[in-house]
Amino acid sequence: MAGGQPRVAVVGAGIGGCTLAVALYAAGIHCTVYEQAPALKPVGAGIQLAPNAVRPLRRLGLGEHLRAVAVDVTAIHMRRWSDGATISRLPLAGCVEMFGAPYYTVLRADLHDGLVGLLPAGSLRLGRRVVAVHDAADRSELEFADGGREAADVIVGADGIHSVVRAGLHRDQPRFSGQLIFRGLVPAERVPFLTDDPRVQLWLGPDQHCVSYPVASGRLVSFGATVAAAEGRAESWSAEADPGEVALAYRDWHPQVRELIAAADAVGRWALHDRDTVTGWSGRRTVLLGDAAHPMLPFLAQGANQAIEDAVTLARCLADADPDDVRPALRRYEAVRRPRTDEVHLRSRANNRTLHLRDGALAHERDERLSRTVDLRDQEWLYGYDCAGAVA
Repeated sequence: MAGGQPRVAVVGAGIGGCTLAVALYAAGIHCTVYEQAPALKPVGAGIQLAPNAVRPLRRLGLGEHLRAVAVDVTAIHMRRWSDGATISRLPLAGCVEMFGAPYYTVLRADLHDGLVGLLPAGSLRLGRRVVAVHDAADRSELEFADGGREAADVIVGADGIHSVVRAGLHRDQPRFSGQLIFRGLVPAERVPFLTDDPRVQLWLGPDQHCVSYPVASGRLVSFGATVAAAEGRAESWSAEADPGEVALAYRDWHPQVRELIAAADAVGRWALHDRDTVTGWSGRRTVLLGDAAHPMLPFLAQGANQAIEDAVTLARCLADADPDDVRPALRRYEAVRRPRTDEVHLRSRANNRTLHLRDGALAHERDERLSRTVDLRDQEWLYGYDCAGAVA
């Protein structure tokens, strides 16, 4: 035991796992994070941080870091794939006044570095690959690939869509979305037409779409370009692709899209999967967080945001937990989070169809509807959510 509070082991040092560790230490709870990678390397491209995630990150002490590395974007601008005509433009200038925080775009590695920098020395253990979790009423234990074992009062699976911790609770499998995504980073000076007004831009077209926004204090532009595919390929943070393959898929698109893709020296490729929503995120002393609990498609730009909300909520619940009986705290966490993440998950999945409609009556109807949703108050349900207050 640790001074009347549970000792927590976190499996996975991604955004969700590190946010949880920072939040636990802020609450005075001892925590160790186990990461299978032997070293932390920059992975991924950019992510969008909406006010619902920026607020709790600021409370954890990351405000100054975010101001230094993120971009405070002005709008979310949706455009037609062929001629670039505006479908809708949602101004974001009112986010601070309405929701208490800006809408940021940030390099994933920059956000991760900021979180790791807030962790106490020795709390992050690299090169520790978990192969099994032993969950009992009186104690839980991690088993590592090297044969080692570590006990904890609570084990948190923050180990992604292929979670080892989840496998002890559910036998489901990832579900391929029918989409691949190519992600890349481009020096801003190569695409000045995308940086004069720092915003999130989406071009919507038949069976695919492209999104771009500035990151790294405006020095880089991050993009994601989806394409339809009959089957998924192995997911990896380091799967490389031929930029020419992306250019070919977008050869008939608006010139700005083609110029953006042509400016990339390298792109990564991911097959986009999620899983069906499930009940039961926890066992006796194990619990899931982020993509391990509710892997979702990126079509609402909320994956990292929801993991951050999970982390803050779970830390709040564990702050009141009895190390001898953590089940009430774990059940409370799931009861608070599941309605929220189920809604975001299902809307993200629905957008896989909405964003990729072929030209015709349905696409015209969608465009008309989107053109009317340009008021920030329409986003109150998403951006205004207070994950800390939800536990009170």
